[in-house]
Amino acid sequence: MHARGLRYLVDSPPEKSLRRRADLLFRGPRVAVFIDGCFWHGCPDHHTVSRTNSSFWAEKVARNRARDADTNERLASQGWTVLRFWEHEDPHAVAMVIERCVRGMES
Repeated sequence: MHARGLRYLVDSPPEKSLRRRADLLFRGPRVAVFIDGCFWHGCPDHHTVSRTNSSFWAEKVARNRARDADTNERLASQGWTVLRFWEHEDPHAVAMVIERCVRGMES
């Protein structure tokens, strides 16, 4: 992203009232980017069920997904564009989507 001329914050809260942090944050255009881990956020393609303490981990992932949805809703209501990607997605494709959004080429 930096090589594309974009400036951003890393691991930063979009809003002080929201105790959550975006992986990449573009304050000017109000774009918050989250890169979600397949295990922690329940990727439909790559999430694996833990063999030990499986009920704990299933509940943990469910809570993470609920928090992600809540984060999306709260930030959108405050004028932010929220972009979410899975950790396994192609970084170049992800960078193109982010750049288009930040530069206003894509809604």
